[in-house]
Amino acid sequence: MKNQADIAELEKKIGYRFQDRQLLTTAVTHTSFANEHRKEGIRHNERLEFLGDAVLELVSSEFLYKKYPDKEEGELSKLRASMVCEPSLAKCARDFSLQSYLRLGNGEEGMGGRGKDSIISDAFESVIGAIYLDGGFAPASEFVRTHVMLELRTEDLFTDSKTALQELVQMQGGKVRYEVLGESGPDHNKSFTIGVYVNETLTASGTGRTKKAAAQKGAHEAIQKLRKENT
Repeated sequence: MKNQADIAELEKKIGYRFQDRQLLTTAVTHTSFANEHRKEGIRHNERLEFLGDAVLELVSSEFLYKKYPDKEEGELSKLRASMVCEPSLAKCARDFSLQSYLRLGNGEEGMGGRGKDSIISDAFESVIGAIYLDGGFAPASEFVRTHVMLELRTEDLFTDSKTALQELVQMQGGKVRYEVLGESGPDHNKSFTIGVYVNETLTASGTGRTKKAAAQKGAHEAIQKLRKENT
């Protein structure tokens, strides 16, 4: 976010005009940028992400509750988990190039941070939080419905990837196993990498803020790879 023109451009893409544009600037500011400019007192987006996550969960829960009146709580929870997982949110964010507007520290930029699903999805949730603070629940809900509910059209995105992979592999008489390959970061902001083994062969891996998210991402990648091999 370099100037007012960038802010106006991003506002147009997300379909909301801020009364307090500083909220949007904060929403796209990663901790690495704030740390490198500590003397300037720049705020990062983690608090906004916390708020946006709560709004996202409420809106997505209501959407699924109304869309699937016959599904039980467990099924709805799985659908919501797939809808708001890192890969899905990162995809939605990339649809309007949110990654291009991120403020990253030089170190994170050099490590490819602009392409990381975890950073992009966090910023997406931060934008939701910023809209909520600036305009209330109605515009925040509209943003989620426009950029999440309407974007996630394919059935693959509404599928529990771990379950789908298990079913796919079992049809071929195989087995699936998950293993933690590594973890990094401080306790309050850890990142996990989970390996997905199909018939004891490392087929794919996923990285996420939780082991569950990493496993789901890895399972999704494994499904894509297996499908390509079978075509």
